[in-house]
Amino acid sequence: MDAWLQVVVILLLLPALAEAMVRHYEFKVVTKNFTKLCSSKPTVVVNGKFPGPALRARESDTVLVRVINQVQYNVSIHWHGVRQLRTGWSDGPAYITQCPIQPGQSYLYNFTLTGQRGTLLWHGHISWLRATVHGAIVIRPKKGTPYPFPKPDKEKFIVLGEWWKADTEAVINQAMKSGMPPNVSDAHTINGHIGPIHNCSSSSHSTYTLNVEQNKTYLLRIVNAAVNDELFFKIANHQFTVVEVDASYTKPFKTDTIYIAPGQTTNALLKADQVPGKYLIAISSFMDAPVTVDNLTNYGLVRYKTGQLGSSLVLTAMPALNATASQLNFINALRSLNSKQYPANVPLSIDHSLFFTVGVGVNPCSTCLNGSRLVGDINNVTFIMPTISVLQAHYYKISGVFTDDFPANPLASFNYTGNFTSSLATLNGTKVYRLPFNATVQLVLQDTSIIAPESHPTHLHGFNFYVVGMGRGNYDPSKDPKNFNLIDPVERNTIDVPTGGWSAIRFRADNPGVWFMHCHLEVHTSWGLKMAFLVDNGKGPNESILPPPKDLPKC
Repeated sequence: MDAWLQVVVILLLLPALAEAMVRHYEFKVVTKNFTKLCSSKPTVVVNGKFPGPALRARESDTVLVRVINQVQYNVSIHWHGVRQLRTGWSDGPAYITQCPIQPGQSYLYNFTLTGQRGTLLWHGHISWLRATVHGAIVIRPKKGTPYPFPKPDKEKFIVLGEWWKADTEAVINQAMKSGMPPNVSDAHTINGHIGPIHNCSSSSHSTYTLNVEQNKTYLLRIVNAAVNDELFFKIANHQFTVVEVDASYTKPFKTDTIYIAPGQTTNALLKADQVPGKYLIAISSFMDAPVTVDNLTNYGLVRYKTGQLGSSLVLTAMPALNATASQLNFINALRSLNSKQYPANVPLSIDHSLFFTVGVGVNPCSTCLNGSRLVGDINNVTFIMPTISVLQAHYYKISGVFTDDFPANPLASFNYTGNFTSSLATLNGTKVYRLPFNATVQLVLQDTSIIAPESHPTHLHGFNFYVVGMGRGNYDPSKDPKNFNLIDPVERNTIDVPTGGWSAIRFRADNPGVWFMHCHLEVHTSWGLKMAFLVDNGKGPNESILPPPKDLPKC
């Protein structure tokens, strides 16, 4: 090839070669003292920050995160919503895809962001460490690829969380010993700020402030990193245009109230189009079941840069704690963009039709206060964590760690949302549901009224799925599928199973490995409301899980 032709070829290839980058991060898990609510406590955080550092990359980039454990606890980190195509070893849930990182040890998470752009989150995935070990993930489109909505002037993180005065590890350990629900949090947080409402001396920096310029548009990347609380989010006198959830674009729609469950993310455009001044930001809990939650509203401020410092504060009213209509109005407004560039590839033919009941039961416990403990279950199976990871047992064919007989349907049919008078006991087991590579799946998640009906924000690792249906009461397999949205259903990784109702999702099992599915209310996960899908390898290396890395933590 002539020299000039070689130069032309190289110039043509340069954009493609430069498109994807390798992003390097170092996350040191450390203990640092934080003072909030008039008290101090040693707190497990990443790089000394609460929330932790944002992870930034572009679609198609490879991300390398060296996690160094410098605390007394075992640690693992989950990159929530990242597809992890063939890289299950980097997914992060302890004892599912890896043994945890032991004190003094480190592990290199290595994954590529394939076909995803938007906002996700990372968080600890062992015990309750994610209460303070969490942060945002920002995946920008490839260079030269615009957003499918008007380009904002600026972008801002809004990471919502919870704060306990007590050590959260002590909170859950005490609850597990007693068999009763754990204490609720003492405050909600906005980017780590507890707000001005608490009765103790606090300086102005305890309140989160979003500074804006009039007529500028801001893309708010909103993350619910709370441990147990579903939340409403509002800004006084302002509307949002929702454009993305869980790193999947949506048809834009306007709302003044955003509903967001733990593990979910929402990107919304905020136009600073009001009279310059100060406007209240508010977050409050949602719970439409007889369950105790942190019901204190937290506040922040939107401050226009040209407003008078002494200008009056514009207030807002939040939905009631049990405002089911506000929750469902937001959920039902979500639709996939379903454009030529971003199609909704909903599976239309189904290989595995599954029906999972989700709820709470009671099992005997000799060490608990009343001789019994509350447990979570799916299809009446309470998941028991193994002592080595399920993925290792699968890959190395180690017997005795798990069984692949998780039931596709409840073992007994009953009136799932009616009065329940039978046994409250559940079965214990480390069971997975096995899927062939590329199988299509429809999964109906049905809440039950055993103990009490309750909303369950459910997260599936390793996949995005389409939410094709949702309803109240018992799912009717003969009638409800007729109303499924198979055209532009929203694409998510975490979906609510409504209180006393059901949700139906569809996905393609195109990612080999072991993939956790669990309620993202951490109390329910701790109780055993979890299971895993095992997706077998397909044909050839491109449809098979990669070999484990040499530094995979040992149990």
